[in-house]
Amino acid sequence: MPATTASAPRTLNALVPSGSYAPHRRETVSDVAGRPFADLARMPRLAVARTVEEMRRADAPSADGTREVIAAAGRLFATATLDGEGPEDYCHAVARTAGLPLATPRAALRLFATGAAAIADGAAGQRPTAVAARHPGAGEAPATAPGAVWTRRGDVLAVLAPGNHPGPHLEWLTALALGYRVAVRPSRRDPFTPARLVHALRAAGLDPAHCALVPGGHEVGDALVAAADRSVVFGGDDVVRRYGADTSVFVQGPGRSKILLSEGADWRGHLDVIEESLTSGGGLGCVNATALLVEGDPRPVAEALAARLARLPVRRPEAPDAVLPVTPLARAHALRDHLARRATGTEALLGADGLVADLGDGSAALRPALHLVTDPRDPVLGAEMPFPCVWVAPWNRRDGLGPLRHSLALMTLTDDAALVAAAVSDPTIRNVFLGTRPTSTYVPGLPHDGHLAEFLMTATTVVP
Repeated sequence: MPATTASAPRTLNALVPSGSYAPHRRETVSDVAGRPFADLARMPRLAVARTVEEMRRADAPSADGTREVIAAAGRLFATATLDGEGPEDYCHAVARTAGLPLATPRAALRLFATGAAAIADGAAGQRPTAVAARHPGAGEAPATAPGAVWTRRGDVLAVLAPGNHPGPHLEWLTALALGYRVAVRPSRRDPFTPARLVHALRAAGLDPAHCALVPGGHEVGDALVAAADRSVVFGGDDVVRRYGADTSVFVQGPGRSKILLSEGADWRGHLDVIEESLTSGGGLGCVNATALLVEGDPRPVAEALAARLARLPVRRPEAPDAVLPVTPLARAHALRDHLARRATGTEALLGADGLVADLGDGSAALRPALHLVTDPRDPVLGAEMPFPCVWVAPWNRRDGLGPLRHSLALMTLTDDAALVAAAVSDPTIRNVFLGTRPTSTYVPGLPHDGHLAEFLMTATTVVP
């Protein structure tokens, strides 16, 4: 494959209430081949605290006006040239730095075009029906009977953003619609999505004090969480350990999503949706399935699925037909070794030996992995990898819901209505799919891991 043509690194500054801020400290964002791609600001800790205080002093966004701004920003995100970057420039940047298939940021453009409006409109629908939207303001008729009013738990929300998919950035728009000011620390892998969204919001008319881009490392993330009233933090088990005990932080950790295939289900007819659940977006998302549990003999299903996964093309991430994630070659080799260690005691149908596909430019595509596991309670079923990776195990009715719990998404390919009802009722299973759409399906306005308003808002009693 010919090497990708190099160009001058793009400059990405912080976006604070006063405008663009270019601190002296910078860091290089490299592409998947290790070449410099962007020059990213690193905000000092003191500047983080100052930014949050400026945002806190600003008046809260008005609900009606902000909803219109969010909807317009979604359309601008999808179509406009923002900070000198057109939509295709954005897609290329995300593909080259995050290693996501080009189709993923292109799909994000379509998602934001309509999804931002759905998020804004859906925010009010997260309010309990017995609770008023707000307390009467000056010049309005005062309350005459006891009641409850929806109120924010704070003024400023911090978001430590992920870099594995653009989609989660839609979620924090809910906070804007609810009257929060939002400060986002971008991922080093994909600073482009939040930067583009903040530019789109400001271009649509949002007060710059209502949304900020605060780039930096862990020290900036810690400072931002400490300064904000509430925080949403994305990451793996290390992030759960770092922030999990803080009740002001909503941790979006590993998804450990699963598929259950019960006896008698037409698994051949569902191979397409199973494959898409594993590979959509390069297989990097928290809603991509990690485990496949099969009632009966799992081998025929595993072998058929492995044959399909083995045929996926190896491409650079910016190729229109790319489907696999791409990463620097040295990291690919480290992931290969990690997979081999983690898979000890399993049977590899697609194993570590075939994981790394060297693209010849310092990067490598990561081929899918598929292993057979004998025990549905084996902890390896929860081992997530930054590429399509599925652990296939047997399951029977005696196992019950135990092996299916703690799943961000669960697909139930079954005719057993009682089993589906039990899954829906289990509080550790956050999304249940019935088999017509992959686990990676996202419907703006519906809860992802509960409604964000459950974390951001509360009800205050008012008695006249």
